[in-house]
Amino acid sequence: MNQATNKLWTKEFIMLTISNLFLFLTLQMLLTTLPAYAKEAFDANPTQVSLITSLFAFSAIFSRLFSSKALEKGKRRQLLYIGLFISLLAILGYYAASSIIFLLLMRILYGIGFGMTSTSFPTMASDIIPAKRLGEGMGFFGLSTTLAMSIGPMIGLTLLQGGGFTPLVFMTSAINILIFPLAFILTSKTPKVHREPKPASPLKENSAVNLRRLVLPAVLNFLVSITYGGLLSFLALYGMEVHLSNPQYFFLFNALAIIVIRPVSGRLYDRYGHKALLIPGALFMCAGLLLLTFETTTFGLFMSALCYGLGFGSIQPSLQTWMIQEVPPRQRGMANGMFLNSLDLGVAIGAMLLGAIAQITSYTIMYRYSAIAVFLVVIIYAINLITKSSALFRK
Repeated sequence: MNQATNKLWTKEFIMLTISNLFLFLTLQMLLTTLPAYAKEAFDANPTQVSLITSLFAFSAIFSRLFSSKALEKGKRRQLLYIGLFISLLAILGYYAASSIIFLLLMRILYGIGFGMTSTSFPTMASDIIPAKRLGEGMGFFGLSTTLAMSIGPMIGLTLLQGGGFTPLVFMTSAINILIFPLAFILTSKTPKVHREPKPASPLKENSAVNLRRLVLPAVLNFLVSITYGGLLSFLALYGMEVHLSNPQYFFLFNALAIIVIRPVSGRLYDRYGHKALLIPGALFMCAGLLLLTFETTTFGLFMSALCYGLGFGSIQPSLQTWMIQEVPPRQRGMANGMFLNSLDLGVAIGAMLLGAIAQITSYTIMYRYSAIAVFLVVIIYAINLITKSSALFRK
């Protein structure tokens, strides 16, 4: 493959990464702040607070079931524009909400729009990344998602605390609007698709067979995302419980760790595969969660966020690349949809389950329990590796 066809940082790839950053930034700026706003504005109870996260996630999952099929049929432009428009309406609807019920309905609407749009960008990215640099490319592309997941909550909480809910809504609306011209440029011409070299055992476009290939990485992504659901939904409330000043700095420190690890983890994946990253990443995440529950200083917050970010920044792009490689190019929409669905499902279940634990115990104990989910990643993945090694040995 010559240097031109192996180029990663094309204009299309850069624009896709920026578009994806903006998309997830609007999501994360509101995801952490809406629970605090609902509690203050509508006196929402813990169950209603958890519904703010879970209803959005479930509606996004439902939306992606149809989005993946539309992508396979080439309806990329329609999917992007309709999804962006629905998302914008929902964000403005938050501002008009006069009750917790109306706010929850807007969360469902936003989930539908976000589900449509969020499936499109990673599928477009995986199509234009050179096959031999897929791990590195999806690592950099995924950095836009995890960076937004890290700095979005911090920006959102800062806006909410400094100016209230109104500037937060208009800022997220403005960012959402910025995606429209980028989407128009990206969909105005057909991108050059980089096809993977033909493997010895070619992947067939059998959805049922390929779906089974995606189950294990999707389950692992679900477990990882449970912990992030707890951080997004309850970190601000945890900070109040333990008198931790500026808990939003966790997301800033987390972002710094992700920026450091992402280029390294992408190259490691291309060279050694997911085996080199998943177990170490899970152990780092587990350490970060446990450190969080024993520290009440900014330095302790930094150390816990650093550990969590190194682990999270290694695991998530590895799982996404793994899933993309398990299916033929035409079914990458299905793979990306399943990756994002397992992420959203983990966040939704995590918010509800960990919220129930916090109501019975405390937020400190809740975060210690959440570390069990990441420990399960280590156990399940280790069992899979041992089982495969035993099968090869028997042959």
